[in-house]
Amino acid sequence: MVRTKVLNWLKWTAIVLVVAALTLFAVRVYDVQRGPSLEVWHTYLPRELTVEALDRADWRGYLENEARIFEDVRAEVSQKLTPDERVPINRYFEGSPVYPPHFSQDFNRSFILEPDGPPRGVVVLLHGLTDSPYSQRHIARVYRDKGFVALVIRLPGHGTVPAGLTAVTWEDWMAATRLAVREARRRVPAPAPLHLVGFSNGGALAVKYALDAIENPDLARPDRIVLISPMIGITRFARFAGLAGLPAIFPAFSKAAWLAVLPEFNPFKYNSFPVNGARESYRLTQILQQQISDLRSKGRLGELAPLLTFQSVMDFTVSTPAIISGLYAQLPSNGSELVLFDVNRTIKFGPLLRPSADTALNRLLPQAVRPYRITVIANEAEASTEVEERSIDAGGTSEQHRPLGLSYPPGVFSLSHVALPFPMNDALYGMAPDGTENFGPNLGALAPRGERNVLITSLDALLRVASNPFHSYMLERIREGIDHPASPHPAFGASPPSGDAVPAPPLTPGPMYDQSDLPP
Repeated sequence: MVRTKVLNWLKWTAIVLVVAALTLFAVRVYDVQRGPSLEVWHTYLPRELTVEALDRADWRGYLENEARIFEDVRAEVSQKLTPDERVPINRYFEGSPVYPPHFSQDFNRSFILEPDGPPRGVVVLLHGLTDSPYSQRHIARVYRDKGFVALVIRLPGHGTVPAGLTAVTWEDWMAATRLAVREARRRVPAPAPLHLVGFSNGGALAVKYALDAIENPDLARPDRIVLISPMIGITRFARFAGLAGLPAIFPAFSKAAWLAVLPEFNPFKYNSFPVNGARESYRLTQILQQQISDLRSKGRLGELAPLLTFQSVMDFTVSTPAIISGLYAQLPSNGSELVLFDVNRTIKFGPLLRPSADTALNRLLPQAVRPYRITVIANEAEASTEVEERSIDAGGTSEQHRPLGLSYPPGVFSLSHVALPFPMNDALYGMAPDGTENFGPNLGALAPRGERNVLITSLDALLRVASNPFHSYMLERIREGIDHPASPHPAFGASPPSGDAVPAPPLTPGPMYDQSDLPP
């Protein structure tokens, strides 16, 4: 009797699961079929080097293959566009003002900046997912001006066509990172310093490489790591992203392999996004977090180079809590620092903030003495848009305050994931471009108003802040790490603060280190 009941329960459970799976399958198929059609840039797959080939290749070989890839894209995509695809806003149309090869430099390609004199060090800069070397050019120039060779590599699957991300793996990105570091050390041998700079997915790659170098003596170890919005953890949805692509096993439902199919009007970043990109990013973060845990259990995280991380408290793309709990909370005292950009708390936005945004800072920072320095860039609630630096040193509890002479611009309530690497005068993403360069429409300065379903993209994408009003502060902190890697940072744009550290007054809405409601 009991056995019969168990079998019946299993049968009905299986039926419910099958019905649910078929329903989800049907909903996914319906959703993708009513969307826009795939274009040639969604279907043509560039021929990138394999992991094995990347580990054998040198920088010259990588650039030669990269040049072949771009020529193939011109022949197989740009020269095969249909008449209705030959429009000014299409980055693959050779007559378009956003066609990258027409610019004085195509920042989709790998590049190296050389200092004027003998190099004092070398830095490898890694861009983010769907991104290109363009996002690292401002920081690369800082390093170049400080006497470093700056090497910015185009990671496999990027800079060409969105289809490039449909077949790439995180192992490909890691192999390219190893190649870039090999070339960096060939150009500037030890003991000159080696730095790694990673933005978003590139931040995960930078940390992963540094951890691999701890375990593998054949890899050159970095002396310092700078992370910008690093992808240490991402939304749980990415774990199931592969399921969203299951209908694509049938050719008629090939669009299911894409989470977004959009016009490609950005010359240096894909707008369309395949399922595989989310899946590989999630795989990378899972491997990375496991490696951090393993090395900590072995007592070897102390061998990791100091980290300097810049992160917005509110980040829709990567998990800010994961940066703290999955990385910084695991570190020993090694000179690392985490810089958080808080939301704009003036009265103009305060009542409009979601409760989760208003209390995010308090929920992020547990009440504890930390082995790393924590810095928050914030303004006082309902008082002023001017921000100050609020810091607590590693091992301390006293909060130091320092005005920066910088402010939130009108209309900006927080930074975003994509904003941090770009100054306000950036030609493509800046809110106030200075006109010295032209990369087509300035996407960061648009403030569109009008009716729905008129523009070729969503207002959400255009209204997301794309440049960083505190970029000068970020660059100054990076310069400090180049010039004085082991010393306390000097005041930004002012004389060093005098006097002893004062006890921390409450940060809105509570003390910076009061985090009793942080979820596990």
